[in-house]
Amino acid sequence: MCQSEARRGPELRAAAKWLHFPQLALRRRLGQLSCMSRPALKLRSWPLTVLYYLLPFGALRPLSRVGWRPVSRVALYKSVPTRLLSRAWGRLNQVELPHWLRRPVYSLYIWTFGVNMKEAAVEDLHHYRNLSEFFRRKLKPQARPVCGLHSVISPSDGKILNFGQVKNCEVEQVKGVTYSLESFLGPRTSTDDLPFPPATPCGSFRNQLVTREGNELYHCVIYLAPGDYHCFHSPTDWTVSHRRHFPGSLMSVNPGMARWIKELFCHNERVVLTGDWKHGFFSLTAVGATNVGSIRIYFDRDLHTNSPRYSKGSYNDFSFVTHANKEGIPMRKGEHLGEFNLGSTIVLIFEAPKDFNFKLKAGQKIRFGEALGSL
Repeated sequence: MCQSEARRGPELRAAAKWLHFPQLALRRRLGQLSCMSRPALKLRSWPLTVLYYLLPFGALRPLSRVGWRPVSRVALYKSVPTRLLSRAWGRLNQVELPHWLRRPVYSLYIWTFGVNMKEAAVEDLHHYRNLSEFFRRKLKPQARPVCGLHSVISPSDGKILNFGQVKNCEVEQVKGVTYSLESFLGPRTSTDDLPFPPATPCGSFRNQLVTREGNELYHCVIYLAPGDYHCFHSPTDWTVSHRRHFPGSLMSVNPGMARWIKELFCHNERVVLTGDWKHGFFSLTAVGATNVGSIRIYFDRDLHTNSPRYSKGSYNDFSFVTHANKEGIPMRKGEHLGEFNLGSTIVLIFEAPKDFNFKLKAGQKIRFGEALGSL
């Protein structure tokens, strides 16, 4: 028995050596990865990370013993080329469908997302030549009566994600997850035509947006699902004096993703319209999302979204205040303002007296023209 074990000793040592070899090789490989540049390292880590999240739990646990850590789910998702995918989706939306194919394609979309075609100005599905026309369909005039009793109405159909007062320069995108007010609206400038004053050493960003003593700053976030009406309207009587366009990512903005990624709205491409209403500062921001590279503002022909190239963190300003028009663009409550291609998010940030009250509940469905709040 002892002789048998002695004979097997070299075999066991050889087997142990071969079993130990993958760990040595992995350590050596990980050492090479650590010397790589960050973009190259991220690229090489991708396949292992994807396998880590796809394979059954613990399948790649041995890798953690040699110092490897997967890229976080958030970082992995941020690496997806959503802008490129959105441009490709936009091109696909423009392709004219054969007449015989329109009804089955649109019917599938209607069934999937619960679209109510009885509200559409044109109910005949054969009328819409491509997906883009179907997404941007108009409603019958009586389908969305505008509430005249309340000072602020919903600018679109959607779901209320959050609302309330802005505190400590932080705004909630969903309950418990915030983003910076200054990062979202962008830094102030000393340009005379902006509706808010230039930065000063003292005072918070919020305090410099509030122009009247005794007023507070409020916000409301409305999520538009793919099956919702895709146009948005003016939520009140106000004057638009400035547009700021932030090129950026086009990550999904559905409520689940908004809980997952902090400052999601600050990462995504967005168009910020600022101006004033009877109580002071008022802004409406259209936030882009995956497959929603196209944000259109009807009175702004110079706006082009989802461009192939952009500098991260950049933005461009455009003033509607000119020598010929010293006030800006007047908007009436309920007037057509713009549209998305598919679904996305509208964020309202505005100044109002302390007795302003929202007529909402978080998570409720709302339609364009219904009351958001009033004094």
